[in-house]
Amino acid sequence: MSKVSIVRCPDYSDTRKAIVEAIDLLGGLKDIIHSGDRVLLKPNILAASPPESAATTHPFVVASMCELVIQAGGKPIVGDGAGISRPGATAKALKASGIEEAAIRAGAQVVNFETAGFTLVDIPDHLQFRKLYIANPVLEADIVISLPKLKTHELTYYTGAVKNFFGVLPLKCRKEIHFLGKRDLFGEAVADIYSIVRPSFALMDGVIGMEGNGPSHGNPINSGVILASEDCVSLDIVASELIGFDPLKIPTTAGVLKKDFANQCPVIVGTPLKEAKMKFKKSGGGVTTVPPFLTRSFGKYFTIYPRINRKKCTRCGACHLNCSPHAVERLEDGEFRINEGKCILCYCCREHCPNNAVDIKKSLLATLLTEKENLIRRT
Repeated sequence: MSKVSIVRCPDYSDTRKAIVEAIDLLGGLKDIIHSGDRVLLKPNILAASPPESAATTHPFVVASMCELVIQAGGKPIVGDGAGISRPGATAKALKASGIEEAAIRAGAQVVNFETAGFTLVDIPDHLQFRKLYIANPVLEADIVISLPKLKTHELTYYTGAVKNFFGVLPLKCRKEIHFLGKRDLFGEAVADIYSIVRPSFALMDGVIGMEGNGPSHGNPINSGVILASEDCVSLDIVASELIGFDPLKIPTTAGVLKKDFANQCPVIVGTPLKEAKMKFKKSGGGVTTVPPFLTRSFGKYFTIYPRINRKKCTRCGACHLNCSPHAVERLEDGEFRINEGKCILCYCCREHCPNNAVDIKKSLLATLLTEKENLIRRT
């Protein structure tokens, strides 16, 4: 029977103590992490938002977990891929969230999924996708730990330990999943991701959560808890009920339960659920309010593709060598071009080019929307 621990944590000054208590209630990390293990810690790094916005996992939580991994004999690696709307989004989010600095100070390596490369993986007993690209650092880790933020979500109502791994996909895969257009189908697609990325542990930052129009436009709320479990699904069941949702109506939870990944009735240790319960305001919208055919149609016109600038290119081949889906093709004359049909929008070609010879080509819709976003940020 899976266990979920709930520990009171009124503010981030008590983070380390609360995390240790939550982990100890489950028996500690000694049976999970062994000496020399490469432990990938996957926080929620949604966007370039400061910690006080409650959009991302708090850096104090990330730092504490890095220290505890080292104490257990592991080698912590902190990584994620932001909700990328342009190349470089993850790098900016790592800095703005405070997570990069906190992880490095705690002795961890930091990896950027946007530029670390992806591998195409077969999905066993798939529900929506037979194959998906997964970030290499996740596949290469010995142990994976989910560090989600307690938040509402416009599409999945609630987002937590399972949905956290949507960030292991490149942008093109994420867009394809969003084009499914229905909450239940989206949940099944996330279950397909979870089939490959099976974390050994999950610890949730619920000290300051987000209610309302999450995961990025909601309001911070002092929920005052740290939750932990060896099972992400069990943690999500408890956490969603804790904030006033029916766990079985959360699309991502329903999706993974279709694959029999968890028991629906986890045991709670620590603070009783009834004492920690509170009611989060729900989201007022969602992607599914737009007809799927419109989502698919407009999505085709929002494109941001890399393009090789032949005037700057020295034909060194760095883009070709670092392209996971082999979208960078070598032509007979020695030049290179990017096949947009194969491109997964990971921007590794741009990241690894020593001559800054990879430009970004935007569609008209993408140009207009990104310029509008930049204008909003400046005002």
